[in-house]
Formats: sequence, structure tokens, C-alpha cells
Amino acid sequence: MRVADVFGRPIRDLRISVTDRCNYRCTYCMPYEEYDWVRKEELLTFEEIARLAGIFSRLGAEKLRLTGGEPLVRKDLAGLIRLLAPIPGLRDLGLTTNGALLAAQIADLKAAGLRRINISLDTLNAVKFRSITQRGELTPVLEGIEAAKFCGMDSIKINAVVMRGVNDDEILDLAEFGRRNGLILRFIEYMDVGNANQWTYNRLVPKQEILDIIQSRYPLRQVGRASGRAPSVDYDYVDGQGKIGIIGSVTEPFCGTCVRARVTPDGRLVTCLFSQTGYDLKPLLRQGASDSHLTDVIRSVWAGRNDKYSEDRWTALRSSAGYDPTAHRKIEMIRLGG
Repeated sequence: MRVADVFGRPIRDLRISVTDRCNYRCTYCMPYEEYDWVRKEELLTFEEIARLAGIFSRLGAEKLRLTGGEPLVRKDLAGLIRLLAPIPGLRDLGLTTNGALLAAQIADLKAAGLRRINISLDTLNAVKFRSITQRGELTPVLEGIEAAKFCGMDSIKINAVVMRGVNDDEILDLAEFGRRNGLILRFIEYMDVGNANQWTYNRLVPKQEILDIIQSRYPLRQVGRASGRAPSVDYDYVDGQGKIGIIGSVTEPFCGTCVRARVTPDGRLVTCLFSQTGYDLKPLLRQGASDSHLTDVIRSVWAGRNDKYSEDRWTALRSSAGYDPTAHRKIEMIRLGG
């Protein structure tokens, strides 16, 4: 039942956003106070999410990650984990969170079957943290990280979006935080996700610069991309004190190996992080479509996929014409997930 797109890329990873609501208003994601939120009745139910996850797994998806918005604001997320964990073929079930609500929920999430977690942490400075998130506090996130460590999660990764003039002076501090706490820090190039973050190339800190800064103190050995296709290029510390990853989706685009499908909270199948729209699966789910019919629709959408936005962006950035991030309307990050 496997399927490949126009460039021969299969479905291997699946991201499902369970809500577009968030308790933060991060400047690089969704800084607006007001937004056209998805109405509660339009959200996929847990049963609908689990049904889709099962269909995607039969089409080749091996990894599933729940995202948002902030997924932990969705009531009883552990109940959804319990539905997803037994799905045959899904060998990796993870969650991406800002960590603010994690301490109170991590034990239940792990008991339900969650094994991997990514936590966003862009700064270790409490004042700067408040400025970036516009409403969050640093301490609950640090408590969430400690709670995840205490629960013995199989993998805890810390995601840090690096922005010039904002937190690029903390690259070594964040790396040391990871080394000290046995965490994998993943540094992410600042991207023009959605339409709200007023992205400019001048605020981008390229992957090579991040790498050079870390190597100025801690020599690294390149490991490469997990399975040859993961977004992150991983590195081991030569002294054996852990590892880091760097996601250089602007300066080192990896469209050619992208095998990730996304589903929005209201049931739209999206084939690229920078897509303008998606295919609405919810009417099929709610009008009695069979699994076979849903499978055929998803297969057809994926077979027509020809996305390579990051490659095209990098080509434009290096051209004399330049790149205008406002010329291409995109689904907002808060609805699509990372």
C-alpha cells in the first residue's frame, strides 16, 4: 500500500496538529493576539485522528508526532495517546510542546504510551523568554524538562530557533545546558513560516555559523541525518558528552529527502510546511467514507505532491532577483505545527 510522490518520496513521517490554540504568542510563530481560530466542532475528534493515523501507517508512515498550536492545551491528550500507541506499524510516537504545561501531564502521557518529546526553549534568560513568547514564563518550562527527565523518556530533545540579535549570543549557553542535563539540543535556522513573523534574511543565523560557534569550544563529529532523511544533521561531541542537531532548512534545504505529511487540527492534509492550502479530509471522515476510499484519496494527493519550497527559496535568495517572503501565502505555523 506504499505510495510515492512525483519525486519518488514516500510517506514515512506524519505530523498531526491537535489544536491551533496556544498559551504563547511567539514572535517567530504566531505573534497576533487575535486569530481566526478553528471552532471546537471543526476539530478532529480523537477517534478521527486515530483513524487517519491508522490509514497513514498502512501507507508507510512509521513515525507520528503530535503538534499544535500547543498540544497540551487540548483536554485529555493522554487519551489520544492511548488510541495511537497500539497502531501497527507506528514505531515512534512523539510530541512537540512548549513545555509550559508539561510537568503536570508528563507522567500520564508516558503511561499512555508516549516515548519521545521535543520541547521548545529558545533562551535561558527569563526576561528574554518573556519577550520572545510575549506571555510565557521560563520556570515552568524548566520544571517540565526536569519532569520529563524524571519520568525516563526515551528521548528528550530541546528545540531552539536561533535569531540574530535575539538569542544568537546564547548558542554556547544552550549547548552547555544540553551537555549538563543529558539533553539533545537542536538548533533551528529562523524560517519564514506562516505569514505573521515578518521574516527577514538579516535575522537568519546560518547552520555553518551555529556549528562554528559551538566548535569554537566543543569539537564535534558529524553523524549525519537519521535514516538519511531527517531534517536535523546530527553531531556527537568528541569528548563523549552528548550530541546536538542543526536544522538548516534555509541554507541547506532537504526537500529531496522530505517524507513528512501533515494534518491540521481541522483535518486538512498538507504536503509541505510552506503550503498555501491543504486537502480537506474531514468531510470524508464525517460523511461515511470507507477506509479504502480515504486511502485512495490520500494516495492520490501524495502521488501528486511536487513541493520543494525550501530549495526554490534558497535559489531565489542567492539570485539577483532576491526573495520576497510575502509573495507566497502560507498556512500559519500555529495551525500547521512544526
